[in-house]
Amino acid sequence: MAVEFAEVGDNVFVLRYPVLDVNATLILGNGVALVVDTLATPAQAAELTAAARRLTRMPWALVNTHHHFDHTFGNAALAGDPPCDIWAHEETVSLLRAQPEAVRREAYEEALRLAPDLAGELAQAPILAPNRAVHLESTVDLAGRLVVLRYLGRGHTAGDLIVQVPDADVIVAGDLVEEGSPPSFGDAYPLEWPEAVAELLRLTTPQTVVVPGHGAPVGPNFVKGQHEELAALDWLIRDGHLDGASVAAVAAKAPFGPDAARVAVRRGYAELSGRTSSSGQ
Repeated sequence: MAVEFAEVGDNVFVLRYPVLDVNATLILGNGVALVVDTLATPAQAAELTAAARRLTRMPWALVNTHHHFDHTFGNAALAGDPPCDIWAHEETVSLLRAQPEAVRREAYEEALRLAPDLAGELAQAPILAPNRAVHLESTVDLAGRLVVLRYLGRGHTAGDLIVQVPDADVIVAGDLVEEGSPPSFGDAYPLEWPEAVAELLRLTTPQTVVVPGHGAPVGPNFVKGQHEELAALDWLIRDGHLDGASVAAVAAKAPFGPDAARVAVRRGYAELSGRTSSSGQ
């Protein structure tokens, strides 16, 4: 399929890939570029590369906003040989480096549910772990254009990273923000996610363009609305756990719909009970 980038800020382009409606972002510097998220398969990554090469011949580095397959399984196809710098939060680096087959297994199961045609490709896709780890903040210098990688806390996963382009007033939020479908809570920390989004909002101006992990670019007002829903879910989980309410009863009152909410409530209850659950996509 023909896919193209659209400019959302000064020399910042977003490719909205139709399968899973996932976004990849291209940031052009002064002779060096940055690609944020690499799609789900080598074939998708080849389409991403072709679209990017229609805009620039610059060498590039990569960023993964988190470990999920639709944001990382194209790494090997875009990184080259020897691989370029691939940045991610240290939790994402650790998971993709130490447990690639567990990540693949979760990806396969997720694809069977959401996009069955991808499952076979995911079983064969090479998994290339990032080689540059971010703890709290790192700056990538694109030959004079500075891009800031920030960790705002656990939310959609343990290792969500946002990418801020200050001179364009653009923030690539990964799956900390979702447009067009409910947030995914399979690996999430629903009691911490609201604060991560609150930190993101503190970085915005009224004009900031926020690129979500999936869906159309949005502004701060959309992000504020999602923060309010995440905060409401947080308190419903805390109150329900205190009252001994069932997962189903809390999910029925929660934002985002009962299917997404049930996963969030289970994970929140587990955290409040002192049980750690980090598997599932």
